[in-house]
Amino acid sequence: MKKANTKWVLGHKVTLHDTSGDYDLAFGETPAGVPGPPPHLHENFTESFLITEGEMEFFVNGKVIVLKAGESINLPQNTLHTFSNKSDSACKWVNIHSPKGFRQFFETVGISEDTENSQQNSVSEAIINEVMGTAANYDMLIKI
Repeated sequence: MKKANTKWVLGHKVTLHDTSGDYDLAFGETPAGVPGPPPHLHENFTESFLITEGEMEFFVNGKVIVLKAGESINLPQNTLHTFSNKSDSACKWVNIHSPKGFRQFFETVGISEDTENSQQNSVSEAIINEVMGTAANYDMLIKI
């Protein structure tokens, strides 16, 4: 069995899973009180989340939606969104991007979980600047 590919990405722990289909699959864990990425949209990806534990607040096209364990959300192409864990406990989730291709964003800006202070480093000024400067290369169009 292959070792999991786990990265800290903007304060979220993301484990990337290989797939044979035309989609990217990740399992995420968001500690309590962690904000999400800047509001953004994808022109070429559909994105889905399934909350498996805890709750996550989503901001979708100007509307706030709170999802709890067992609930999911589908974000079609060109849907402005972000998410954050505003609760007092961790949230776990499954994330799918379709078609395949967004995984490279996680691979590039993520910090290996084996790196010392990886969660803190994943929200460093250098990483934030890298995300802001390169997000569009991954079809993550930031709208601030």
